Amino acid sequence: MTMLDHVRRDFPILDQDVNDHPLVYLDSAATSQKPAQVIEAVENYYKQYNSNVHRGVHTLGSHATDGYEGARKKVKKFINASSVKEVIFTRGTTTALNTVAYSYARANLSEGDEILLTKMEHHSNLIPWQQAAKATGATLTYLPLQEDGTIALSDVEAMVNENTKIVAMGHVSNVLGTINPIKEVTDIAHRNGAVMVVDGAQSVPHMKVDVQDLDVDFYAFSAHKMCGPTGVGVLYGKKELLENMEPVEFGGEMIDFVNLYDSTWKELPWKFEGGTPIIAGAIGLGAAIDYLESVGMTQIEKHEHELVQYALEQMNTIDGITIYGPEERAGLVTFNLDDVHPHDLATALDSIGVAVRAGHHCAQPLMKELNVVATARASFYLYNTKNDVDVFVEGLKKAKEFFGDVF
Repeated sequence: MTMLDHVRRDFPILDQDVNDHPLVYLDSAATSQKPAQVIEAVENYYKQYNSNVHRGVHTLGSHATDGYEGARKKVKKFINASSVKEVIFTRGTTTALNTVAYSYARANLSEGDEILLTKMEHHSNLIPWQQAAKATGATLTYLPLQEDGTIALSDVEAMVNENTKIVAMGHVSNVLGTINPIKEVTDIAHRNGAVMVVDGAQSVPHMKVDVQDLDVDFYAFSAHKMCGPTGVGVLYGKKELLENMEPVEFGGEMIDFVNLYDSTWKELPWKFEGGTPIIAGAIGLGAAIDYLESVGMTQIEKHEHELVQYALEQMNTIDGITIYGPEERAGLVTFNLDDVHPHDLATALDSIGVAVRAGHHCAQPLMKELNVVATARASFYLYNTKNDVDVFVEGLKKAKEFFGDVF
């Protein structure tokens, strides 16, 4: 039995038929499936030691606190943060990016300042900056895309200047699969006095990320895209920046002393975690990290690279297919078939048990840049196989033939 066979056995949801066909799940960029180890870790919390954290001295409370804070230590090690104080649990990537845009940006931006983005950003790394710009008088500027969907460092050098205060960029595009040169962009940003904010939703699940090596100032990601539960994610921030930021939610847990007319906040990381935290989610994230590390992030990245290259080779044999993004990419392929709407294509594939995503993928400005209304996307993860790709490609061919006959 190969390592891959063992991995697939860990995901109970994959062992089912959809529309009388074996499930082929190719939508992991939207959300990944969960291994039994993660499901059991969350279930065990609720069954064995469900309790609130930090407050109680009883046994269940202590056990829950150990699980919650133990997960923070796992995250620190997984992304190589320098301190657990730099690991903030959030509801996900969106909340993490909004926290930076609201707490850091609004306090540090003013009229004439610039926020530099790319045209491939997910809405979660675009709309918060629009709102921050409106609130402060700052302006948004956009790096142009090359024909293959990459950015040029020469453009970064040319556009980052003394007015640039924030550079915000996805590590991996959820549409194009582009892997952006974050370390090099961060260096340019820092040389000009700007802060680097990275959307890592599509990178942390699929490759080894070292935030100290990248030297980024803020880095956000979600558990549900990396075999963990929904509703929990992480904001990494450099300690010196987080310490000077105000919380965005106020209430229990995040306070130190409360008086009738004023209050003070706990130290990092808890001042950003108001209310009862996402205890089960964090414990599930910790279990997901354990699982991914048991497989090996290098092994996962290698497997996905082989799968996506195989998929590209097979897809390029189909007449009338347009594939978006660079040749060297992360483990996803976004595409269109001539004369077939992406939603119709996704429905046709679903009829044979193949799950893909169709739509604008929360990247409407990029769709306009590509001159399309919508696209279809197949995304791969550690549990996918070449057989999955074969079934998917055969489905594309049948759909093309069917819709060709119809029209």
